[in-house]
Amino acid sequence: MLTRRIKRTATILLLATIHSNYAFGLDEFKSDNMLFSFFIFLLLITLCAFSILLFKYFQQQKRFSTLLISEQRLKSTVEGSGDTLWDWNIRTGEIVRINDKFNMDSAPQGKFIPNQHCIHPQDIPMVERILKQHFAERTAFFEASYRIKNNMDEWHWVLDKGKVIEKDTNLNPIRMTGIVRDISHLKTTEERLNLFAKCVESLTDAIAIYDADYRLVDLNPSYLKLFGGFREQYLNKPFSLPGYDGRYVEELKAAVQETEHWQEELKLSNANHVLLPIEVTIDEIKNNHGQITNYVVVFSDLTERKKAESQLHDLSNRDRTTGLPNRNLFFTNLKKLGQQSTHHALLVFDLDNFKKINDSLGHQLGDSLLAKLAMRLNKLARQQDTFYRLGGDEFALVMAGTNDIHTITKTAKQFLAAIATPFKLASHELVITSSVGIVLFPEDGNTPEILLKNADTAMYHAKQKGNHYLFFNDGMNEQAVKRLQIENLMRFGLKEDHFVVYYQPKMDIKSGALVGMEALVRFITPKKGIIPPNVFIPIAEETGQIIDIGEVVLDKACRDVKTWIDAGLFDGRVAVNLSAKQFSLPDLTTRIDVILQKNQLPSYFLELEITEGTVMDDPKEAIAIMRSLSARGIHLAMDDFGTGYSSLAYLKQFPLNTLKVDKAFIDDMHSERGRNMVDSIVTIAQNLDLHVVAEGVESADQLTYLEALNCQTIQGYYYSKPLSYEEFTLFLRNHHAQKVIRPKLKVVANGSER
Repeated sequence: MLTRRIKRTATILLLATIHSNYAFGLDEFKSDNMLFSFFIFLLLITLCAFSILLFKYFQQQKRFSTLLISEQRLKSTVEGSGDTLWDWNIRTGEIVRINDKFNMDSAPQGKFIPNQHCIHPQDIPMVERILKQHFAERTAFFEASYRIKNNMDEWHWVLDKGKVIEKDTNLNPIRMTGIVRDISHLKTTEERLNLFAKCVESLTDAIAIYDADYRLVDLNPSYLKLFGGFREQYLNKPFSLPGYDGRYVEELKAAVQETEHWQEELKLSNANHVLLPIEVTIDEIKNNHGQITNYVVVFSDLTERKKAESQLHDLSNRDRTTGLPNRNLFFTNLKKLGQQSTHHALLVFDLDNFKKINDSLGHQLGDSLLAKLAMRLNKLARQQDTFYRLGGDEFALVMAGTNDIHTITKTAKQFLAAIATPFKLASHELVITSSVGIVLFPEDGNTPEILLKNADTAMYHAKQKGNHYLFFNDGMNEQAVKRLQIENLMRFGLKEDHFVVYYQPKMDIKSGALVGMEALVRFITPKKGIIPPNVFIPIAEETGQIIDIGEVVLDKACRDVKTWIDAGLFDGRVAVNLSAKQFSLPDLTTRIDVILQKNQLPSYFLELEITEGTVMDDPKEAIAIMRSLSARGIHLAMDDFGTGYSSLAYLKQFPLNTLKVDKAFIDDMHSERGRNMVDSIVTIAQNLDLHVVAEGVESADQLTYLEALNCQTIQGYYYSKPLSYEEFTLFLRNHHAQKVIRPKLKVVANGSER
């Protein structure tokens, strides 16, 4: 436009000059030298003006070209930077943008913020506040970070920065320019940095950051919480460890330089000058060129972890009831002792009949008793000895560094005496006894397992004597092996039906008539032959196999008696022994009912023999069970009367039908004292209206004396040994046919009557 204007002006001026000269007249021009000179002068002026105009034209062209180049460069620069330039006419609301990548040109007019329609609603109040502050000249620049939506409906973070560049006479802003920059990636990085910074600040571990020269540049709040003080007193200070000299620190730095990482548990003082277990970790931080820029040092307080580890250790290695080391720690420590070349002793003991306390008074009181016992015995142990609870009522004492018999036996006696001292618990005075088995290392074993096994064996033998201690010997081990063999034989015998029932007749002492029989179990193995009852029955009672054996005997006895009744050979009762473990079964009566119904035997024909010791373990419970059995029509007999500790007050409450005089009293009738004892037992039974059976009768003298005492029934080898089913069937047939009142044949044999 400017170029065209200059050309037009120069042309008009030239034509005007030419026309003026022509009009003046050539004649006059030629005739008058003065006018001619003027014409020439005017022409020169015109040419000079034209030259000036032409020079300005070219100069303007050059400026315009430079401006275009500058404008193009600016536009390229803006486009290359990705920023958006804007020029806002505040009065008219018009806004010009260069490189608008957020599509803000269509902004509606009348809004205080020209691009308000693109700004996130949550950010508008903030942008408006900052813009008003700039208009009020409270800030030198308008600068705000906010979210803006692009033409793809995606939110981006931008930095909007500008300045008012023109005002009216009243100092009101009328023009403002600025730049908008996309800072989404910076915001993402900033958010990550803020997140990491907050994480570092919130960590319970103390963190300190050092520069490449090991001078502190930053730390987190946990550092001050752990070591005390304030931030400024630590900044720019060299790395050090309180309580450790400079040489150790230099060695530490050398280790970090070699491995790029260092970690170790140290003892450092906290803010209260208390030494704490602290794990110190140091790591190198390198830049992209592999150069060390920083060191990060983490101080982890291990106090709580140590407590937790200690508690976990106690839970896994301490007995909760007594606080004593448990079986797990026992094996661990005993194994360590075994690796030493010194001598040690192991005392293992348990409490006699402790189950009765739990069953009668409750497990809570039983636990209290164990806790008091542990406290009492732990005081007796030497400082170098360790007392353990192996489980249940079984304890162990490990005496380190000694095999002196005098010291060991003295300790065993002290323990037995302390255990036997009465305990007062919840208005109860409890008296308990114990049995102790003792082994020596390495004489009796070189592993914890062997030592414990041998100690248990010795304790088992000590228990047979009661409140006693025994040292282990090889003979005990042989007996233990034999006991295990019998246990396995019984298990196999139950499976293969090797338990059979023999019957011993009960005869009326006056008439000689058969009134009943006792069922006696016999264990006959294919290879070992007959195993005596006094050998296998105690083991069966300890292992609980007596329950299965007892049911086999009861089932076979009911079956055989039913056969003899149906054959018309028998009309009395069969007596079957009931063991203590059977008697304590909660479903005892149900089991007996099932067997009677299975064999279709009326309960009248069954008599159960219960030992005196069984019913006296818990007399009140025994009375309830016996009444339940008696209500079914089953007769009840007390076996081995006089060998236990019966109370006459309870005896008269038991729903008994029969009292059996033990063979030991019958054997002692050769003395006056023995005869008086039997007389007393028979008198008690008669006063209680009980039928009396004397067992173990083997001589005519015994028979004569019992007859004089009005004893009703006798059982023993005088009449017959225990007979097998076939033998007893023959006995019944002969007895039924001959109606023999008092057989002259006396069978003399050795053997048990059970």
